[in-house]
Amino acid sequence: MSELGEVEPGRSATGRWQLTGDEPFFSGHFPGRPTLPGVLMVEALAQLGAVAVLADERFAHRLPLFGGIERARFRRQVVPGETLDLEVTLGRMSARAGRGSGRASVGGAVACEAELLFVLADRA
Repeated sequence: MSELGEVEPGRSATGRWQLTGDEPFFSGHFPGRPTLPGVLMVEALAQLGAVAVLADERFAHRLPLFGGIERARFRRQVVPGETLDLEVTLGRMSARAGRGSGRASVGGAVACEAELLFVLADRA
C-alpha cells in the first residue's frame, strides 16, 4: 500500500510505501531473504517525481518519461513489513526536460538516493 504525502507543484513531493510482504516480487528476490529490488525503489522515486511535475499547470498536459538515472546509491536493504518514506525535489526544468533528486528511507536511515533525469513528451 502506498500513499501520497505533500505535493508542491513543480517543486517537490513526498510519499510512503508500506511493504506488506505480499508483493509478488518478494517471492523471487531473493528466495529465503526477501528484499525490495533497488530498481523498484528508483521507479517509486520517479513516479513520485512525475506527480510533482504533473501537478504543475505548465506540464499537466505532458508525459514525463525517464531520461536517465545518475548517482544511484543503495545504502540498506528494505524488507517486508518496513515502510519506505519517499521524497523527491525537482531541480532545473524546461519545457522539454528536467531533473530531480530522490531519497528513499526507512525510519530515517537512507535506503536509496538517485538523481533522476526526465524528458517531457507530448501525450498522444
